[in-house]
Amino acid sequence: MDTTELRKFLAIPYDELEEMNLEAKRQRLEHVERGTVEEQRRKYLTDEKRIKAVTVCFCDLEGRFHMLDYDKKFLLKSADNLTFDGSSIRGFSEIAESDLKLILDWPAFYWLPADVFGPGKVIVFGEVHAQDGSPYKSDFRSRLRLFTEQLTRDERMVLHIAPEIEGFLFKETDAERSYHETGKFEFISTGGYYHSLPQDPLRQFIDRCAEAHRSMGLGNEKDHPEVAPSQFEMNFGYSESVITADQIHLYKLVCRQVARSMGLTACFLPKPVAGVNGSGMHCNMSLNRNGKNLFYDKSGQDGVSEFAWSFIDRILNNATDICLVLNPSVNAYRRLDPHFEAPNQIKASATNRAAMIRIPLGNERSARIEFRSVSPDTNPYLLFYTLLRTGLEGDLPDSADAEGKRYRTRFLPDNIHDAIRLFKASRLAVDILGEDSHVKYVEQKQKAADRCPKEIGTRVKPGEVMFHHEVTNQLLWSQF
Repeated sequence: MDTTELRKFLAIPYDELEEMNLEAKRQRLEHVERGTVEEQRRKYLTDEKRIKAVTVCFCDLEGRFHMLDYDKKFLLKSADNLTFDGSSIRGFSEIAESDLKLILDWPAFYWLPADVFGPGKVIVFGEVHAQDGSPYKSDFRSRLRLFTEQLTRDERMVLHIAPEIEGFLFKETDAERSYHETGKFEFISTGGYYHSLPQDPLRQFIDRCAEAHRSMGLGNEKDHPEVAPSQFEMNFGYSESVITADQIHLYKLVCRQVARSMGLTACFLPKPVAGVNGSGMHCNMSLNRNGKNLFYDKSGQDGVSEFAWSFIDRILNNATDICLVLNPSVNAYRRLDPHFEAPNQIKASATNRAAMIRIPLGNERSARIEFRSVSPDTNPYLLFYTLLRTGLEGDLPDSADAEGKRYRTRFLPDNIHDAIRLFKASRLAVDILGEDSHVKYVEQKQKAADRCPKEIGTRVKPGEVMFHHEVTNQLLWSQF
């Protein structure tokens, strides 16, 4: 018997998917009252009989993406009491206080392409709450959302971010998990920047991913092979910070799923192959007030305002304190290699791509700051929260030294041990994360560092791949 006749689950054409997801995105951008959106989503789930399950997702402290599938009928009855074991999530709660709650962010609701995720499913982002119902301190999605909402209420400011997420496509599935056996990654393409034939596996992968991204309302702008062999980048337009962070997770999830369906691996290690360019996640950031770009000043230095330069100066002055958030893995410090366009210089420049902050040419609409020293394996919520807090609240350099710190050549840490030491001693890092999350974050980073060779050397070591927080080696981690 053809079981598809029995399972008439929801499968929406891509053009309709895009319209539905863009409408949901519009509601988020216009800040439609959350209760109104929840009522609409509940009614939709009740009326749409072809949906079998709702995937609820959340992000842990290090940035791993977690998903739970709930039966639709159960979810509608029990949405106010979704609990999970927080002690099983690294960097979350202890066993003695393990129960945590998931609170659905109903506006962050996505319809999924059935050929990528399977039919009959939708996905909604959740936020983690403690047993007493308060937002959990190590869930930086809720902390970013609450902080930016307060910033909008009090200062009428809105943070816009557009990321440029690079990755690699390698032969075979689970290439990262088998790295300790093979000792290498195999390229699927050696074409290089902007170069691939229409039917090359890399081009087919990019096309399939971009189609799925567009159907989910990400708003793709440009999709292409990158400089290194088998490297790709797919750009989507700017949006408000929480929406952008959600989309970063969905972007990577789609890439991994499409690659797996092709018998390949999409890899977001910052530097999986020594000797070629690594992968970054450049973040273009601007702050608006009442529709006006606060970073723009036509007559200002490099075309940006004094407010923007104050934001830049605070980041530069505290760059070493927050480097561990921007580059959170052992492998990330391989990328900060000046031989491969590495943005490891603590300076701002309109032209120098080795500077950690670039000031692209822009107009009143597009003027922005580009943070180039961000690796693609960072927790996007923690990243945006840290950059925003540092840019607005971090210590400014002494007035006599401010000009010098913009242009003097200083360098970010070139290994995770120095980055941990500087982060651990930073009062600013404690103020931003809170003491409890600061301690947990340091502990997790130190554990990963201790499991890897201290000297980076010129070869990528199995340890830095096997113990990377985005590689699914739970069995291996639990042996320590």
